Amino acid sequence: MSFPAIARERRHTLYFLREIRRFSPVFLDTEIDMTEVTRHRTEAKAAGERYSVVTYVVHAAARVLARHPEANAAIRGGLFAKVARFGGVDAKVTLDKHINGQRIVLSTVLDGVHEASLADIQSRVDHFRDGDPGTMPEFAGARKLHQLPPWLGRALFAMAVRPLAVRSARFGTFAVTSLGHRPVDGFHSVGGTTVTLGLGRIADRPVVRDGEVTIAPLMRLNLAFDHRVIDGAEAADVLAEVKEELEKFTVPHRPGVPS
Repeated sequence: MSFPAIARERRHTLYFLREIRRFSPVFLDTEIDMTEVTRHRTEAKAAGERYSVVTYVVHAAARVLARHPEANAAIRGGLFAKVARFGGVDAKVTLDKHINGQRIVLSTVLDGVHEASLADIQSRVDHFRDGDPGTMPEFAGARKLHQLPPWLGRALFAMAVRPLAVRSARFGTFAVTSLGHRPVDGFHSVGGTTVTLGLGRIADRPVVRDGEVTIAPLMRLNLAFDHRVIDGAEAADVLAEVKEELEKFTVPHRPGVPS
């Protein structure tokens, strides 16, 4: 048996987990018929463009949360807690990356996604998906944390993320995380925001339509919400509306024209 030290490249994750201990998460999930999304992805691919499932979910959820300011919010404090309701919708997206040969999870914030086109969101996702976190300026803060003594790194991380005034810039106003590229059906996670959406894989499954069994591409969508900020009914409304946005996705694909 060996007891290696925790890799310094993972320290930012430990600091984050320490900061979200006050969260009171409750978990919901639903199945989404991704037929329309799959059709659009296929048409886009034929035209030489690629859209990830995460991009569709960010696009849909951002528009839903813009209609739900109570859920597009954050809380800070105990007995005399304060709530910040954000004017815009910013998405925190997680990334599976390597730094110095160590596999880690990083995250980035895509701001103003409630007003962004599908193509614009995908362009920003591609930037972070394809970039090297060991050199990208957007991850310079995380790299500096890795080099500091843990006691100092924890303190600086807390100072950077606790003020409500800067919470959306650090954590986003909602989070999206996915393990759908693996044979994972359900994925519950707390992303440091009031609402976190976890994506599973898309798989062909039997469904009943008009009284008959057929096959459709289904995806499990999980929603974790902070019960300190909103209640189950509000969270259920958000999940239901995201489901509807994705199942009725109708944005036409036109090469050269943002969706």
